[in-house]
Formats: sequence, structure tokens, C-alpha cells
Amino acid sequence: MSALRFENVTAVAQANVYFEGKVVSHTLLFPGGGKKTLGLIYPGEYHFATESGEWMDITAGGCRIRIDGDPEWREVATGGGFAVPPRSGFDIVVESGITQYVCSFT
Repeated sequence: MSALRFENVTAVAQANVYFEGKVVSHTLLFPGGGKKTLGLIYPGEYHFATESGEWMDITAGGCRIRIDGDPEWREVATGGGFAVPPRSGFDIVVESGITQYVCSFT
């Protein structure tokens, strides 16, 4: 996947740190109110709850995900992505290496 570039944004310098630093992201704010986060996920298994809908692009590495209510796990590799409904959540597992992502809030 080629590097994603975002222009005309405000980058929030304060990191979003979860799970004792094993998941870290930074927020980008777009004109008109849009928001994305760019992050790193270190090996482990994590659960995230969502308030708004999300689209997750995996930009490097890979993971397994399971959306709340879905019994099936799905592999997502570099260049793939997945949607998470509003007021829901998902489990994510990174077996090794570092997975990088861009989360778009919908």
C-alpha cells in the first residue's frame, strides 16, 4: 500500500494511549469536522468499543478482527480494512510485529 497523505489538517500532538502503551494513536482533524486517527498496535489481544461508526484501514502489518456479535474472526492484511458499526465494538489480535492503521470516523 502506498503511503497515505492528508493535507490541510490539524494534528493533535497529545497521543491517545491504550492498553499500557500497546496501542497508540494521534488524531487528525479535518476542515468541516472530519476526524481520523493514525496508530500503532503492538502484539496482543484488545477490545475497543465504538461510539460512532469506524472504518479501519490496515496500512502495515496484519491482524485478526471480530466485530461484536459476529462469531467469525477475519484476517486483515496490509491494504485491507473493515467497518465497525456505531455503538458496537471489535476485538483485534496482533500476533507479531507492529500493525499500523488509519481509523476514519463515520
